[in-house]
Amino acid sequence: MKILIMGLPGSGKTTLARALAERLDAILWNADEVRQYVNSHLGFTTEDRLQQARTMGWVSEQVSKTGIIAIADFVCPTPEARAAYSEFGPPDILVWMNNIDESRFADTNRVFIPPENPDLVIDYFDIGSSEEKKAETLSRAVDEIVELVKK
Repeated sequence: MKILIMGLPGSGKTTLARALAERLDAILWNADEVRQYVNSHLGFTTEDRLQQARTMGWVSEQVSKTGIIAIADFVCPTPEARAAYSEFGPPDILVWMNNIDESRFADTNRVFIPPENPDLVIDYFDIGSSEEKKAETLSRAVDEIVELVKK
């Protein structure tokens, strides 16, 4: 099984992905880490973004083939990037973090196109409030995804 958690930078993708990976005993592929250690030669051109998406899809597919859940955590800003990720098979669950209107990166904001048919839209994740509120919304999001996994 492959889970793609996507959304603008700063939306809480990595926070959610880490908590979910721990809960599901899954393998997490964080795009920043993959870019740093595997794709350090890539920049942020359109083609480089597509290659990063292909890499994320490929590594997720390899893990999924072993029977372990793979979670990919990255912006995946355009339909073309989502298609590149899906070249090795689409995600079984697509989660869109839709809780911020813009990120700190103007170039990413300009190219970001929301997904058409996510399996789950998380628009309540509260990363900017009290620790209690953050923990509450994180727990809710993890629970919702776990329910989708069970189906």
